[in-house]
Amino acid sequence: MGELVEIVDSLENKVSKLLHKLELLHKANAELKEELNLAKEENQLQQNAVTEWEEKYNSLKMANTMLGSNTNKTEAKLKINTLIRELDVCIAKLAE
Repeated sequence: MGELVEIVDSLENKVSKLLHKLELLHKANAELKEELNLAKEENQLQQNAVTEWEEKYNSLKMANTMLGSNTNKTEAKLKINTLIRELDVCIAKLAE
């Protein structure tokens, strides 16, 4: 009978240790989720900044071509033609 009590005590001890480990893992998991959320927010902010800088770069590149820069003249002409076509479509829709 004493052996059975020892086995039960041993099982209780092991279950207690496992529950403690489970609690620690839950805490670590919560911390990692919070860290992941912060990293996602930071990543989104950086992506927004990159998009903003790309738009500024494209605007600057277009302005340089409009000012007579020899680089990207063909690109500027194509962009102007595209804008003219879009305006023509808008005017046609307004005329209807």
